[in-house]
Amino acid sequence: PPPLLEPLFPPQPGASPGFAERVRQHKVRLEWVRAEPAGLRGAVRVLNIAYEKAVSVRYTLNGWASCAEAPAAYQPPAPPDGITDRFAFLLPLGASAAAEPTLEFAVRYRVAGAEYWDNNEGKNYRLRGRQRIPPGIPHDPDSSAWIHFI
Repeated sequence: PPPLLEPLFPPQPGASPGFAERVRQHKVRLEWVRAEPAGLRGAVRVLNIAYEKAVSVRYTLNGWASCAEAPAAYQPPAPPDGITDRFAFLLPLGASAAAEPTLEFAVRYRVAGAEYWDNNEGKNYRLRGRQRIPPGIPHDPDSSAWIHFI
C-alpha cells in the first residue's frame, strides 16, 4: 500500500483565526492539504489582484536536489469574502513517495508582473512519509519491545 503522508504543520491553515488577514498581507496562503492514494491534494487562497493569475506548487522528494512544479486550477465559485480566489492542486506522488521519507513544497502566485510565495514562513511545508499497515495484518503496539512479559 502507498505510504501515508503525515503533515508536519497544521493541515488546515485556512481554519485558523486570522487566515483572511494573512491572505491580504502576504497575497497567497495554503488553505488545506489532504493525503490521498493519488497524491497530495490541497487548496490555496490568493488575493484577487488582477483577473489573469497563475498559481503553482513547487515540490521535492529529495531535499531540493531536484524538484517539480504542479499547476493549481481555479475553483469557482469565488469565496464569499469578495477579495480572494481559491485554487486547487494535486501533487501526483505515486510510488516515488514510498522511497523518500519527506515531501516539501511551497506555493507560487504570479499576478500583474509580480511573484509571491507561501513557504510556511521560510520552513517550507513538510510532510513525512509513513508506511501504512496492510489490512489484515495485526498491529502490535508492543512489537518494538525487547522483552514481552505475559
